[in-house]
Amino acid sequence: MYVKEWKALIKMALITCFLVCAQIISAQEKNISLELKNVTVKEALEQLKAKTTYSLWFNVSEVDLGRKITINFQDKSINEALNIILKGQALNYEIKDKYIQIFKPRQNSEKGKNKQISGTVVDDMGESLPGVSVRFKEDATVGTVTDLDGHFQISIPEKAKTLIVSYIGMETKELPIKEGNIKITLSSDSQMLEEVVVTGMTKVDKRLFTGATDRLKAEDARLDGIPDVSRALEGRSAGVSVQNVSGTFGTAPKIRVRGATSIYGSSKPLWVVDGVVMEDAVEIDADDLSSGDAVTLISSAIAGLSADDIESFQILKDGSATSIYGARAMAGVVVITTKRGQAGVSRINYTGEFTSRLKPNYDNFNIMGSQEQMGVYNEMAEKGWLIFSDTYRASNSGVYGKMYQLINSYNPQNQSWGLVNTPEAQAAYLQMAEMRNTNWFDELFNNNITMNHSISISSGTEKAKYYGSISIYNDPGWTKASSVKRYTANANASFNLSDNLTLTLLSNGSYRKQKAPGTLSQEIDVVSGEVRRDFDINPYSYALNTSRTLALKDADGLVYYTRNYAPFNILNELDKNYIDLDVVDLKFQGELNWKIIKGLEANVVGAVKYQMTSQDHLIKEHSNQPEAYRAAGDATIRDRNPLLYKNPDIPNSLPVVVLPEGGIFDKNEYKLLGYDFRASLSYNTSFKDKHIMNLFAGTEANSADRTQYWSRGWGYQYEKGGIPFYDYLIFKQGIEQNNQYYYNDLTYSRNLAFFGMGTYSYMGKYTATGTIRYEGSNRLGKARSARWLPTWNVAAAWNMHEEEFFEKLTPALSHFTLKASYSLTADRGPAFVTNSRVVYRNYSPFRPFAGVKESGLQIEDLENSELTYEKKHEFNVGADFGFIDNRINLSLDYYTRNNYDLIGLINTQGGGGQGTKYANVASMKSSGVEFTLSTKNIRTKDFQWTTDFIFSKSKNEITELDSKARVMSLISGMGFAEKGYPVRALFSIPFQGLNEDGLPTFINEDGEVTITDINFQEALKKDFLKYEGPTDPTITGSFGNIFSYKNFKLNVFMTYSFGNVVRLDPVFKSEYSDLDAMPKEFRNRWTVPGDEAYTNIPVIAHTRQVKDIPNLKYAYNAYNYSDVRVAKGDFIRMKEISLSYDFNPAWIKQFKLNNLQLKLQATNLFLIYSDSKLNGQDPEFFRSGGVASPVPKQFTLTLRLGL
Repeated sequence: MYVKEWKALIKMALITCFLVCAQIISAQEKNISLELKNVTVKEALEQLKAKTTYSLWFNVSEVDLGRKITINFQDKSINEALNIILKGQALNYEIKDKYIQIFKPRQNSEKGKNKQISGTVVDDMGESLPGVSVRFKEDATVGTVTDLDGHFQISIPEKAKTLIVSYIGMETKELPIKEGNIKITLSSDSQMLEEVVVTGMTKVDKRLFTGATDRLKAEDARLDGIPDVSRALEGRSAGVSVQNVSGTFGTAPKIRVRGATSIYGSSKPLWVVDGVVMEDAVEIDADDLSSGDAVTLISSAIAGLSADDIESFQILKDGSATSIYGARAMAGVVVITTKRGQAGVSRINYTGEFTSRLKPNYDNFNIMGSQEQMGVYNEMAEKGWLIFSDTYRASNSGVYGKMYQLINSYNPQNQSWGLVNTPEAQAAYLQMAEMRNTNWFDELFNNNITMNHSISISSGTEKAKYYGSISIYNDPGWTKASSVKRYTANANASFNLSDNLTLTLLSNGSYRKQKAPGTLSQEIDVVSGEVRRDFDINPYSYALNTSRTLALKDADGLVYYTRNYAPFNILNELDKNYIDLDVVDLKFQGELNWKIIKGLEANVVGAVKYQMTSQDHLIKEHSNQPEAYRAAGDATIRDRNPLLYKNPDIPNSLPVVVLPEGGIFDKNEYKLLGYDFRASLSYNTSFKDKHIMNLFAGTEANSADRTQYWSRGWGYQYEKGGIPFYDYLIFKQGIEQNNQYYYNDLTYSRNLAFFGMGTYSYMGKYTATGTIRYEGSNRLGKARSARWLPTWNVAAAWNMHEEEFFEKLTPALSHFTLKASYSLTADRGPAFVTNSRVVYRNYSPFRPFAGVKESGLQIEDLENSELTYEKKHEFNVGADFGFIDNRINLSLDYYTRNNYDLIGLINTQGGGGQGTKYANVASMKSSGVEFTLSTKNIRTKDFQWTTDFIFSKSKNEITELDSKARVMSLISGMGFAEKGYPVRALFSIPFQGLNEDGLPTFINEDGEVTITDINFQEALKKDFLKYEGPTDPTITGSFGNIFSYKNFKLNVFMTYSFGNVVRLDPVFKSEYSDLDAMPKEFRNRWTVPGDEAYTNIPVIAHTRQVKDIPNLKYAYNAYNYSDVRVAKGDFIRMKEISLSYDFNPAWIKQFKLNNLQLKLQATNLFLIYSDSKLNGQDPEFFRSGGVASPVPKQFTLTLRLGL
């Protein structure tokens, strides 16, 4: 389905949802008919309320509710109905919005009567509160409720000294009586809200919850100006690690809850939104998140959620908290609760975020300027790298190559050469390049403003509550090659169909249109150890890898140099080689809750999820890649260009062009269609005021169908209406190389589960909980024992503060809870492991003539019918403390984990025809400690200062693993699995210094000192490698302070990470070109014999050395992966500094506003500490090119207002 059609579908779906809500409400507001015989006024009012959407407010002491009446009327208005029911009582009523206030006519005070107290009750945003209870502590029989405008008036009885003001969901206030008119402000009862743990399936009283969890209010965690809400979790919860391996919109950060749980799986937490599991359109493992490949643009399952629609996050960490999700929650669960409609006056809220991002700056990087760079080129020229004959025909060339092209370029019209071939002219040309010092960051990055606008409306009555919102995010692009527009809409409604039946409808939709630089997938040459990405035009990588001697433009326009034997200019490339991404994300959900009898509830949830991604890679005819397919200038270039085709049917012929016209059009489509259904029963009761029992049981089923389609169109003529022009030889070449030009993959996932949970508590002091879940999945082996798995949990907690003796410890010790749990949870393992059944792949065997071509079918993976779940036993013990009236709160957790049946590669005897296969053969153990400290340092009327400190430390070790990892895997920057080491362990080739010629030397697998004899594919002899450390941090946390003075609030928030190592960027090569930028480390390179005693920076090799020493590039690749190219990944980052001001409610009320806030926030401002060896390299970001970019430094101005 086309994107335009889906945009129309989103609009229609959302409009339909609103119309349905409106229709239900309007249907309930029609004229009323009632026939009641000999009933009380109370019963009549209840019947009236049931037939309307109005809420009734009155003081029971003023209305004779027990009076018997008989009424019979048809099709009456609400006013007429009230007049009939209240007939004979001296009562007035007032109708405003959805409220009806019934009251006795107030009499003016007379001299000598009781004194009066009157006033107005408002919430913390200045909005009046109707229906607030106002009574006296000393005489509960005297009381009233506020009217529709929040006003009240009451006579003061004798001996009354204290006024009690209470309202559902608000803090109860006790005030000394003051005669006259007063204003009372009630705040939301946040403590009451925080004492509920939301697991996504149930809501549990925190006092009865035995698991390890953290609840985060969305307003406290959000980072303005950053649209991906998952990044807001960084530093907010102990044990939760968030690594921003890429900052590009749509790419997911690497999130770990208590570290890795799988060796080859993603180890990412399960995302649950409003009780429904969110599925990824494409299942991406952890290593691919940092690859920079285009598929990472859709790696975030919640990229379509607006931060303004989120109410809270609940992070479930241990087995006790996650066990209800069974075999999908081994890596933790993040539960998101979105905002819902509230009964009361309609509220409209607007949020506008205006963000400016700073361009990267060369001052922060270790890159040579043009003068130093030209000095290096001079040395390269002396060593034979930049001579005319080679550079003129080189695959890649810059200043020197351009100079030689100009020398060889003759213009017959004006009978002149591009550059006179004299030493003076060449020197002048090179001197101009030497002084150029092009700032690629200025040329390729933009100073612009991103805007995020969100507007929501919330309203309702006791009968129906609804919430709706829309948001628009517009990013014109931090780089010349990128831009994003995202539209989100959210509508939900809750209807009390009767006193015991509630229906909730929710719909979420988003549409994203994104542009990114064109990119191909990253490739690793396991023989030479080289990591490359062909035709990479990532602006960030280009700015750091490209010489500053090059010009972008001159008086005649764009300046072209040479890449892949074809003309190249980065601005032309970004204009003619890009990815257009369209993402449609929809979810429709319904929930029915039935209170059968007191304490017994039935709940049914159903949801439909759909996501469609269209990813078009447009490589236009005059971009570098198609031109490279046509680069055949002379016989030398023809023979060297790997993109030309050498026809095996014509021996001894020169390679020919197979793409004579047009460009390339790559089409990717990803579709996801998922269904979720859950039915459950819960029973909550207590007896004898001592015993509390909660029971919960149910079943759920879900499915997810994924489709991935790719096709390549050769010879697509963009400038001629898309007409294809292709040579049949390009398909012949593809057949011979077994390269397909399209594929269509379909994956089906089906899951069924049964679950139960029971909790018992004695007087809230001692609590025991047990959970069991039994589930099956079609993705695992067909054996019953493999496909079906029971998971379980047992836990206990002791609330010491409920004990009688605890009163003696107060107020020094405010509360104390001790809890412990032991559990079995599981996961289905890596998404790419598909050999639960035999896997077939097609291929095209080579045949010399087209007439005898045929298709082949081969067994890719043999069946493993016993392939089953990855499992984890976890023991957790924790304690929560409160000191000095809860001004100091401390939380401690310690856990140990034993992961087993992990899926890994096993080396077989080969008897079945397969040397290696995936099976449940690995085990891992891990442990950790978590510490959270929150303090209220100062608390006065005008000034408050709070501090939060979060610390967590974890470690893991692979105890069983039979697979034989190659050297290349172990030394790559992402790390790899090896028995006896952490899940992501980084190793290095031992560097042995430079030899007398300045070439790097190493210890190889045989213990010998060598230059090039490094076997990157070695899988048996690996003891020679040096272990550096884990690539995942072992210590993470944050330190934050909030200072509030009157209406000002200053937030200073820092995050930190320690314990991991980082592979430095691979910048050394055996052969450089005059396109390359060099790091300033080259200042200390080996230049003359004897330098090897003072430096470890290798020499710029001479052309003779490259010819005389076979595979010299192995040496420089090994140097990039040696122990001297490793730094610590430790850092302390100033994550956020923000200052906000809330305008006085009394002042803004004249503008019909309830709240108005201005906020200025700086995000990712600087690193307070990092290893000096990084030289500007971000310790979190992998400079992998493609679509990847770092998280920028930015400033955001936010406006929030409410009507």
